[in-house]
Amino acid sequence: MLSVSHLQKRYGDRVAVADASFEIPGGRTVGLLGPNGAGKTTTLAMISGLTAPDSGTVSFQGQSIQQDGRALRLRVGLVPQDLALYDELSAAANLELFGGLYGLTGQTLNGRINDALQLVGLADRRRDRVRSFSGGMKRRLNIAGALLHDPDLVLLDEPTVGVDPQSRNAIFENLEELKRRGKTLLYTTHYMEEAERLCDRIVIMDHGRVIADDTVTGLYNRLPASRAALLTLAGPPLTPAQLARVAAVAGISAAVVTEGGIRIDTDDFGAPLGRVCELLGAAGLRITAVSSGTTSLEEVFIALTGRALRDDPAPVPP
Repeated sequence: MLSVSHLQKRYGDRVAVADASFEIPGGRTVGLLGPNGAGKTTTLAMISGLTAPDSGTVSFQGQSIQQDGRALRLRVGLVPQDLALYDELSAAANLELFGGLYGLTGQTLNGRINDALQLVGLADRRRDRVRSFSGGMKRRLNIAGALLHDPDLVLLDEPTVGVDPQSRNAIFENLEELKRRGKTLLYTTHYMEEAERLCDRIVIMDHGRVIADDTVTGLYNRLPASRAALLTLAGPPLTPAQLARVAAVAGISAAVVTEGGIRIDTDDFGAPLGRVCELLGAAGLRITAVSSGTTSLEEVFIALTGRALRDDPAPVPP
């Protein structure tokens, strides 16, 4: 459906996108993740045709968006991060305006407005001014505006920012329904649980480059262990020598001292965990609580992009 090849974009000395390439099959939902300043929004702008790349290509079903821009852009819907709504107009009037920009008129436009409002659960508020809407309702109307021309590909730039859990769940249901209708979705978000729920595949960007492109399962496999145990200990923290002995246990891929205990990463909670308990007991440390779980997409993300908080631009290539 969509092929992005070696996209690059600079703004003066700042490199927004350095060399981004990935593909999206039709009918799939792909998540585009990355730290602040990774180049996600700029990439969406180049895919939608709002920003021209300095180099690289975007192809939609084999046709170049740069060469056949207007016709192809009519098959792409964009849900921007910032709300594109007029507060003094009603919900229906907002959609009538956006539909007109796509060349829709008459009964066709009215039918599309009805369908879009029904999909996002706002049919009963069609005549109400947008200024009376909650943040979540505005986000859902923002999505409706991108669907009026029945696009094949929908680009969504953090569509759940600042909304309550109920509104987020309603948006998820909207997106899942679009997928059932055969739409292809490219979705940027900072919420890892959203990506895990919605996405068939995840592309991770950092410093303007694609550093991972895989299924959620494939990303999990990049970590040395898929499970973790947190042991709460009574007494002083482990010494470096004690920690080294725990980390050396067969089947343990990592051991880290935490506040109040130790975390161990392993694929097997059987013999390795038993051996760790023996070592801790021999060292005079008493285990007061044990909790376990699987690794999360957030841990994969941190492992790939680093833990430091940063908003710096991509380094300038030589």
